[in-house]
Amino acid sequence: MAKYGLIGKNIGYSFSMAFFSTKFEQENRKDTYQNFDIESIDLLQSVLESENGIKGLNVTIPFKESVIPILDRLDKEAEKIGAVNTIKILKDGRLAGYNTDHYGFAQSLASFLPLEEKTALILGSGGSSKAIKYVLDAMDFDYKIVSRTPDEHMLSYKDLNRELMEQHCLIINCTPVGTFPDVTDCPNIPYQHITSKHLLFDLIYNPRETEFLKRGFAQGARVSNGLKMLEYQAKKAWSIWKS
Repeated sequence: MAKYGLIGKNIGYSFSMAFFSTKFEQENRKDTYQNFDIESIDLLQSVLESENGIKGLNVTIPFKESVIPILDRLDKEAEKIGAVNTIKILKDGRLAGYNTDHYGFAQSLASFLPLEEKTALILGSGGSSKAIKYVLDAMDFDYKIVSRTPDEHMLSYKDLNRELMEQHCLIINCTPVGTFPDVTDCPNIPYQHITSKHLLFDLIYNPRETEFLKRGFAQGARVSNGLKMLEYQAKKAWSIWKS
């Protein structure tokens, strides 16, 4: 029997435990999966020491970047992305970091392509957005990052106007804004400029229909939550743990 789990902060909303627990039950595996809700990434080592037999961990907000210095080895793609969402505990106890978010996003986005134009706005500049940038670069998208604390290469939410909204067909929410229980919250963008040519993609999957998606749908846009992305990245993580 092996143990797996999720490292994050305030992660009671996560579907990862349900996904893997169902998978193990369907496959008659005695493996277990549990949430490890920690205040600081510095507590990761104490989790590993107290829970014998952990073979793999998923990593979520807000630790996808801060976990990297703790790891002993980094996969090439995770290094390029600059964020980790999957850890494999090697036989000698060393920790190897991977990123499967980019795979999950690419797979789930594929069913909506092609768009009218390969242009995008990425809402948020944290660890989750880095995997999205990696995919859009590979797909040769022209994109801009929107942040509450923008640097010289980013946009602020106040910069968004009709022209910018109309120029960017894909809008991806990489922030936690709108996650359960704060389900009435949404990113502060001018939704009135969204049209039927837009696709709104929310990395959030709880609730399944966020306020961000509701407002986009009301304007005629196609919408997608992050559930398929979660499933694809989870399956990829499993293949890494079992390799």
